[in-house]
Amino acid sequence: MNITLEQVLALAPDASSAAAGRKLANANAWSGLGSNEAAIWGECQGSALYQVRVDRADLAAKCTCPSRKLPCKHTLGLLVLAATTPAKLSDANAPEWVSEWLMRRAGVAIKKESKRQEAAETPPDPEAQAKRAAKRQARVQDGIELLDLWLADLMRNGLAGLEAQGPAPWHKQAARLVDAQAPGLAAWLRRLAELPGSAGWEQRLLGELGRLALLTHAFRRLDQLPAPLRQDVRGLVGFTLERDEVIAHGDVVADQWHVLGITEEQEEKLRIQRTWLIGHATWRPALILQFAIGGAGFAERLLPDSLIDADLAFWPSAWPLRALIKERRLSDQPRPPLPAVDRIESILRQWAEALAANPWLDRIPIAARHLLPLRGGSGRWFVEDADGQRLPLRGNDGWRLLALSGGGPLDLTGEWDGHALLPLLAVPSAALAEPRSAA
Repeated sequence: MNITLEQVLALAPDASSAAAGRKLANANAWSGLGSNEAAIWGECQGSALYQVRVDRADLAAKCTCPSRKLPCKHTLGLLVLAATTPAKLSDANAPEWVSEWLMRRAGVAIKKESKRQEAAETPPDPEAQAKRAAKRQARVQDGIELLDLWLADLMRNGLAGLEAQGPAPWHKQAARLVDAQAPGLAAWLRRLAELPGSAGWEQRLLGELGRLALLTHAFRRLDQLPAPLRQDVRGLVGFTLERDEVIAHGDVVADQWHVLGITEEQEEKLRIQRTWLIGHATWRPALILQFAIGGAGFAERLLPDSLIDADLAFWPSAWPLRALIKERRLSDQPRPPLPAVDRIESILRQWAEALAANPWLDRIPIAARHLLPLRGGSGRWFVEDADGQRLPLRGNDGWRLLALSGGGPLDLTGEWDGHALLPLLAVPSAALAEPRSAA
């Protein structure tokens, strides 16, 4: 199993699970360890004998322990063992409890595909569909009318008192938008509720309110927009596309995709995971966006700093970024170098092109080399390229990046939101792919 310790620990739901998993990466705590082309497995002695199995294809796992955290510490322990001492998992015939689990997983996948095909072959009632669509459109439009009225009142009263009011007014308006079946706009307001009181919040909030007003005005003029931008507006408001619709109407791109990094955030009870990719041959960025409630796992399990050979289907968009994995392929080819730029100017140009196509885009992935971490006089951290151009850093990783760099440049990946760069992966500068021309 070509997996590193860092990649395993990145799967842990929290730091305590990662620490517990490392403690269990001791062959003395396991019995019946084994592996084959399909899976790895073992039995771990705890308060009971827990059976752990991991599918090699996608790292899906099952453990008989009662833990609600996914993956549990026993799964992490087995994966750490596989990453650090793979010789402990000798080739063997899978025991019955592993083979049955793999067969059940294959059966579930076949049933899901069969249901998708049946749904595709059974045409929906177009009249009923049209009625439902018209009803929702009317509710969303009513919700947007109320939102625009609220925004006008907000600007008329000014922003000065927002910090003292707290998030309650924003959440109240967001709840109205949920009732109006515009969940995308509701989520936007909940994010804005966190801005008042933060550093430089007045300017950022004003800009975000302007983008929000631009969106509500664009929704009223959907018929006048180009089809790709129309899909962006509908998606931001809260209209969703099913998997088959994305595959049918979006671009499908085959490539070897480098996993640039993974971020996760909590929005009330919902966990949101962003996995950033870049195509090796196409240099095309992609975002795998997943949602999970509570401690549930995400459907796609990807590892930071890994490579997948896959067909990605992109959501229709004026600047396609979000994608789903249509098909993954096993590959034994050597890993190619990461595509990367070596000038900050290239990052800013791509950001400008993206915003020109889709003014509501809030972040893009970057892969760059030869960037030097620096601490400014105000204590803020930056990365600087060979031309002296700088990008401010987001987060608290400045000292770690400096220690990793040893005072020299870094090759890094990250998430750029137009204000600051969030580092995701970083290594001391080495030989990467030739940088793309800035022309």
